[in-house]
Amino acid sequence: MENNPEAVFTFRSRSLRETEALAQELASAAEPGWVIGLDGDLGAGKTAFSQSFARHLGVQGIVSSPTFTIIKEYAGRVPLYHMDVYRLSLEEADELGLDEYFFGQGICLVEWSSIIAEIMPERHMHIRLETTGPEERVITVAGTGEPYAGVCRGLIQKWG
Repeated sequence: MENNPEAVFTFRSRSLRETEALAQELASAAEPGWVIGLDGDLGAGKTAFSQSFARHLGVQGIVSSPTFTIIKEYAGRVPLYHMDVYRLSLEEADELGLDEYFFGQGICLVEWSSIIAEIMPERHMHIRLETTGPEERVITVAGTGEPYAGVCRGLIQKWG
């Protein structure tokens, strides 16, 4: 799935509040041009994570999963492009011209990114949420290339 990540941070979240704290940390570090892939089983918390991330990026209002619209754009301190590629084939995703978003001035948050792993930028962050209990999650943050690997190393230093 990842292109040999250079740094991996594993976080055991025991509550939605702890997951939100991680989302806040990542949102505060996020810069224009960032691409973040987000994966996990149904109900693992991808949308909840996205909502927290968006809120801490300064997005006002409700952020919902773009399952049927594929891409939703939000204004925050940096534009946020929230994508859900669950219903797309790799070919359909490729035809959408996602590169314009991936290499633009916003932040791309791509739910179900493993479906389009072949067209994700080589340098990106990948977050995987795994359900381990009613409120508990194991969240793996993998950074491939800079600045993503550096952010992961920072998380390891601060929270590891």
